[in-house]
Amino acid sequence: MVIDRTHDWIERSLAHVWHPCTQMHRLREAPPLPVARGQGPWLFDPEGRRYFDAISSWWVNLFGHGDPGLNAVLKDQLDRIAHVMLAGCTHEPALELAERLARRTAGALPHVCFASDGASAVEIALKMSFHAWRNRGREAKREFVCVRHGYHGETIGALAVTDVAIFRDAYDPLLMRSHQVASPDARQAAAGETPADVAMRALDDLRALLERRHEHIAAFIYEPLVQGAAGMAMHDASYLRGVRALCDEYEVHLIADEIAVGCGRTGTFFATEQAADEGEVPWPDLLCLSKGISGGYLPLSLVLASRPIYESFLADDVRRAFLHSHSYTGNPLACRAACEVLDRFEREPVLERNARASSALESALAPLGDDLRVEHLRRRGTIVAFDVRPEAAGADFAERFHQAGLQRELLIRPIGRSVYVMPPYVMDEELAAWLAARVIDTLEEVCRHAA
Repeated sequence: MVIDRTHDWIERSLAHVWHPCTQMHRLREAPPLPVARGQGPWLFDPEGRRYFDAISSWWVNLFGHGDPGLNAVLKDQLDRIAHVMLAGCTHEPALELAERLARRTAGALPHVCFASDGASAVEIALKMSFHAWRNRGREAKREFVCVRHGYHGETIGALAVTDVAIFRDAYDPLLMRSHQVASPDARQAAAGETPADVAMRALDDLRALLERRHEHIAAFIYEPLVQGAAGMAMHDASYLRGVRALCDEYEVHLIADEIAVGCGRTGTFFATEQAADEGEVPWPDLLCLSKGISGGYLPLSLVLASRPIYESFLADDVRRAFLHSHSYTGNPLACRAACEVLDRFEREPVLERNARASSALESALAPLGDDLRVEHLRRRGTIVAFDVRPEAAGADFAERFHQAGLQRELLIRPIGRSVYVMPPYVMDEELAAWLAARVIDTLEEVCRHAA
């Protein structure tokens, strides 16, 4: 008897797996994609059908699935040690990873705290900021500022600085109150305005708040260059320099959430590097990193901290210590994978290859710039996005686009009416042309049925 594994896996998922970011009531109408294996940018279902991973499996996969280099170092690490607690112990992968990340910030962020996922890193950064001010005798500084439409995770603390209604609203009664300031999203530009003008307006809004509340504000958190869940909302790099200057002026910690935009996604290893002025990078006080840092192999996040924040916790009194932890903190396998990711950036011209492939993808999608159904075609590093006008999108656009994409060998998930691609770093010019053609064909299909 031949078993249809695709159907079997879907039925088993319906029975027992609670899928993330999914209305389970609709899972039979929009079933999950069964994935049996992966190779390079491709995923394969149990029957051997292939799908291009156009969104890097939620932005985590850097060098493709089944990467031989990452596979080899993890097999080697398994023969050494898979896990040991980092409280009271240390190990080489964690040591090496922390040292190398500190060097990548030129010593501006020399201390690394390990966590598991992006939201956990944000929780750590918020707690560190509040506790650092408290240890310095400034307990009134306990409020946080975030950017409108920003996203920082779905745990309680991270949700409190997230402004995406679908994630936040149900839990609003549980959340601490945060301040929201204008987004620098360049799509807001009025006639005659530049992205830098929009950034300046947003900075003015932040300044007005800091003037009123800086004695009570612990930190400002933002996503440098691209607000992911806002629909890949991109902004001018001058905003990064501006927020650093304002936080210095008003004595407020700056938290950069580079969970999605770090590890080369925006064209530099850290997005913050693109705001350098005469070689001076406006490093934050705390930098959150996750997703791509382990190459998409294992859960890992980190918070890179400045020396003043670290030193504010040093005392004989254990109550002044930072006591946040979890059982798998600094897992050696995850850290070893991250070290191999850093090796790859140092051994190979990763950023240069990405720039060529992403430029080719942008060129192949350029006809959409003249498509009346489309607006705001944009690119930052490896991220290419466009918005579909409401009258062309129709109802349930994201779900219909996702399903139509699967029929064209694409794993792609729009955010609302924003279609984006963020492929693994193994895409070449030929694959870029193929991907663009499939995205355009999917758009044609979805808009035709919306009419």
